[in-house]
Amino acid sequence: MDIRGGLRRHGSVLVLPLLTGAGLVATVALDLGTPATGPGVELAPGYGWGYAVLGLLLAVLATVILLRDVRQRWGWTLAWLGVFWVLDALAQSYVRYGVGPGSALAGENLALWFLNRVGAFLPVTVAALLMIFPSGRFVAGWWGRVSRAALALMVLAALVVLVAPSGVRAPDVALPPGVDLDLWTVPLPPGVADRSTAVGVAVTVAGLLVAMASVVVRHRRSRGLERDQMRWLLWSVVAMAIVVGLGLLSDLRAVQDLVVFLVAALPAVAMTVAIVHPGVVPVEELVGRTLVYGLLSLVLVGTDLAVLALLTAALGDTLGQRQVVLTVLLLTAVLYGPLRQRLSRGVRRLMLGDRADPYDVVAGLASTLETADEGAGQLAAVARAVASAFGVGYVSVEVDRSGGERLTATYGEPPAETRTLPITYRDAPVGRLVLPARGLRSRLSRRDEQLLGDLVRQAATAARSSRMADELQDSRERLVVAREEERRRIRRDLHDGLGPALSGVVFRVESARLLVDRDPEAAKGHLAATSDHVKEVVADVRRLVHELRPPALDDRGLVGALGQLAESLGVPVQIDSEVDGSVGTLPAAVEVAAYRIAAEALTNVVRHADATRARVGLALEDGHLVVEVADDGRGIPAEAQAGVGLVGLRERAAELGGRSEVTCPPRGGTTVRAWLPTRLTDVGEPA
Repeated sequence: MDIRGGLRRHGSVLVLPLLTGAGLVATVALDLGTPATGPGVELAPGYGWGYAVLGLLLAVLATVILLRDVRQRWGWTLAWLGVFWVLDALAQSYVRYGVGPGSALAGENLALWFLNRVGAFLPVTVAALLMIFPSGRFVAGWWGRVSRAALALMVLAALVVLVAPSGVRAPDVALPPGVDLDLWTVPLPPGVADRSTAVGVAVTVAGLLVAMASVVVRHRRSRGLERDQMRWLLWSVVAMAIVVGLGLLSDLRAVQDLVVFLVAALPAVAMTVAIVHPGVVPVEELVGRTLVYGLLSLVLVGTDLAVLALLTAALGDTLGQRQVVLTVLLLTAVLYGPLRQRLSRGVRRLMLGDRADPYDVVAGLASTLETADEGAGQLAAVARAVASAFGVGYVSVEVDRSGGERLTATYGEPPAETRTLPITYRDAPVGRLVLPARGLRSRLSRRDEQLLGDLVRQAATAARSSRMADELQDSRERLVVAREEERRRIRRDLHDGLGPALSGVVFRVESARLLVDRDPEAAKGHLAATSDHVKEVVADVRRLVHELRPPALDDRGLVGALGQLAESLGVPVQIDSEVDGSVGTLPAAVEVAAYRIAAEALTNVVRHADATRARVGLALEDGHLVVEVADDGRGIPAEAQAGVGLVGLRERAAELGGRSEVTCPPRGGTTVRAWLPTRLTDVGEPA
């Protein structure tokens, strides 16, 4: 029973588009059979099929809503409104078709009454929908009272149209016998009827304006799902205002019919999307774009008409109609065309900034960055470029420095609400870009996001350049400090150790020389002591040389040196090498760095890992020497801080432009890997 009941309900819903579709077919048939001239055409100007299409559209939208939820009251409201529009279209087409010069079909008075009088309630329905969507109630507070009063006055104005005689509204046409334009009206003095009708039109327009304003008020007060739904209705109100403004620039009947169609259809489309799927597209962007391009169209069309009118008025008295048209077209193409393009660009720039010309924006920023000072000057140039491109009043570019400090360049005054976009360089965050969170110009389309991405890449490059400049300066300072400390250590070792030791050798040899004649045995003792002292001096010299570069690298090469190091440890170490580790096959700096990294890692294995074995691997990958030291120990706790050894390991790899990592595999133990570039230019050996 539930399934059959659901089918019956859905079947009743599907009847709506079928009925309105049948009404459209009937309207088209009547319009096709209507003569080109006659009283009916004068009484009902314009074809009725356009309004029947509107009715069918409303019925289809209602069906979409009701198929989702048959109890949705907004769906039934749109359905009956669609039927209303189809009946109005049928009445118009029937009047055009049935009222001839000397006779009229049956029911023409009813059709005229419905067309001229009941149709006055159509604006009332549109206004009511705008005022109470989506809750079914008016806006709370004094604005709700204003809305109720405006809707009541619109209903009163429609009732006046329903009962007031035609008066001056009646077309000057000879009516056939039996046709009455004032059926079921109240006799009023002609002046009173005409003035009441004019007041009713003004009240209706004012009521529609109040309804549109109530949408804006409700949107500002709404939250959550209701706000998402009201955004769609707000978009329809913006589009309606633009359509009405464009319609006022033309008095053509076809244009006026199109304006009526759109004013009635846009709220219905917006309500349907708001009910069924409010997140189908980013409606905020849609509202912003509609407002921008709508205002741009109003400015351009109004300017076009004004220029055309001025040219026509200036040339109309001296030339014929054909010559006037040709002259106007020529002047428009030659003179006004370029001016119109400049006007268009000016309006776009005024409303949206320079984002319409992305190439100029990016090229201008690149040119500015070439001449700007590094650091703060470049960031300030990026902030100005973003502000100019998007026409926003506030932009802040923030860059994190290596020492923990932050460099900031700001343009304009910060608004109440902002949003932050990350600035990345090679997937690594280097800073952030801060923009206003609200405002028409702050809304970004996909193309705007691409432009912003290009600018952000410029900002990332500038930020990276600034950071690299700082890092380079820090590196230079560290190199100078390390060099001078190394010189100080070598000088101290030579002055305080090797120098006195050699002086002692000289003293002992001189003592032995003095004793060799008178006490040869004592001289031999001095020489033996001198020999032992010289051996100590030689050991000190070897120690100094070893600290500069391990001698085993020169004697055995990298693989042999690591093997010799492994033999001195208390843990079995396996050496696996895929490279020729003989002397001179690798750059000296790479050999030293690889040896020191492996030595530090093996030292950590012996001291901290509690491992039973270790492995050292050497391999060449993509122009890098990969050094890997793995053990089966207890690994490194996640909360442990990196010690001096691991920090030094990373620094040795980074000094050559390489990198390193320390991981703890799931199977246990610790793995240290370092990637060292094998193609080095002007790289000295690390100490």
